[in-house]
Amino acid sequence: MRKPFAIDPRDRELFRQAVGPVEPLHCDRIEPTQFHPSPIPRFTLADEQQVVADMVSDYFEPADLDTGEELYYRRQGVQQAVLRKLRRGQYQVGAALDLHGLTVAAAKTALAVFLQRVRRDNLSCARIIHGKGNGSRHRGPVLKQKINHWLRQRDEVLAFCSARPMDGGTGAIYVLLRRNP
Repeated sequence: MRKPFAIDPRDRELFRQAVGPVEPLHCDRIEPTQFHPSPIPRFTLADEQQVVADMVSDYFEPADLDTGEELYYRRQGVQQAVLRKLRRGQYQVGAALDLHGLTVAAAKTALAVFLQRVRRDNLSCARIIHGKGNGSRHRGPVLKQKINHWLRQRDEVLAFCSARPMDGGTGAIYVLLRRNP
């Protein structure tokens, strides 16, 4: 154990002369500074979320996907080279969303809120982990099919594709989004 440090009486007196007289504080309580978060209009946010939820239907027409199938989509007018770069993982992923274990309804809401946040933060690339559906009672990727359909309906989605194996492979996708003007 360390010995207490002994202060020379001359040093103590020199310190008292330099500091001067000291009065103890009489307040035994300190009021914390109030933190006021930036206001977010509740009704506007709720209205936007409802519009987003209404924009994305649950009806899925394309043939069912198998667990291992790769997803890819490129909006008309987007160059093939952009999709190629996205498939190679050459865009920096700014945000990620993990939908493992969520119900379709919960995943739909989480996706809408996530895309809204990504747009607000003006990010161009995101990763969505939907899982491979191996644990599904439907014996297939339910969320993968739904996300494929939902994202095609969103105007801000320029392209999406299955992720590289190190980022989730066919259990995740990269999404390229239009930036805010």
